[in-house]
Amino acid sequence: MRIFAIVKRIIKQFARDKRTLALMLVAPLLILTLMYLVFAYDEYKPTIITYNLPPSITEALEQRGAIILVDSVERNISPEKERRIMIESHNADAYVSLNVHAQTPKLSVTLEGSDSIINQSILLLVQQAASDSMVSSDFAYELSYIYGGADLTLFDTIGPILIGFFIFFFVFLISGVSFLRERTTGTLERLLATPLRRWELVLGYILGFGIFTTLQAALISWYAISVLGVIQAGAFFSVLLITFLLAMTALTLGTLLSAFANNELQMVQFIPIVIIPQVFFCGLFNLDAMPTWLSSISYIMPLTYGAEALQEIMIRGKGINDVLPNILILLGFATAFCLLNVQALKKHRQL
Repeated sequence: MRIFAIVKRIIKQFARDKRTLALMLVAPLLILTLMYLVFAYDEYKPTIITYNLPPSITEALEQRGAIILVDSVERNISPEKERRIMIESHNADAYVSLNVHAQTPKLSVTLEGSDSIINQSILLLVQQAASDSMVSSDFAYELSYIYGGADLTLFDTIGPILIGFFIFFFVFLISGVSFLRERTTGTLERLLATPLRRWELVLGYILGFGIFTTLQAALISWYAISVLGVIQAGAFFSVLLITFLLAMTALTLGTLLSAFANNELQMVQFIPIVIIPQVFFCGLFNLDAMPTWLSSISYIMPLTYGAEALQEIMIRGKGINDVLPNILILLGFATAFCLLNVQALKKHRQL
């Protein structure tokens, strides 16, 4: 009977805690659905710009799934600059051309280069297409990269995304639990009894926690680049700026959601709802392979903009001006969460 009494108490406890019950039943289904949607679609089809290729190779590329854009316009600029312009203006993955004026005809492949997986798939695709056309033995191959290089690894490709994710995740969790503890221990209520305004309280907490989250973001960035050897083509200051903005966004979001949790367990329960979905849409998985309605979810994910900016800076060597839209969006997220924090404190004290 005593055992059944314990079972009955646990059942009543779960029945009263609707949030925990929903987490156990609904959150796994949500995550499984997201995984199905992300992995259920066809593999990514690379876009290749071709110039002066034999029709047999072009047809073989198309038959193997490549999207072909034919460049038939000659420009009075260097071939290297032409390839860069073509790739950037057409948002393509590679430029493949045939130089028949060389002593040995060269099949020139210029890769965008920022994704090691796409690089390898395109090289394999071109080699197979040339082999299918039965003229591969007549060509020499010339390979070049606009970004990255032949030594670019998978970890270099996803490293900037992982930096952004870990900073966002740990700052969100630590700030949310810490702010919740301030409330559960009564410290927040005592502060609210003073003449402090809500916005002063929120700003003070954000600046206080922000010092440590900034140190954490800087340490993670330095360790990944200097110790683990993640590629860094851009300025380290630019990396620090993006990681700082990501940390501030996670900090303000964590403190905001902590207002709706009664204990640390309920704060952790936000992770499957808030953090895990961002993993699927921050760039770890190729959004171009997803249908538009699915990939558009990434627009409401703060981590998407931070991870994209880090990739632009660390892999493609871009500067602050190139990622300015991402910076403004992250600032917008952080400001919005901060203002919502002020409103959330209304339930504790009306000012």
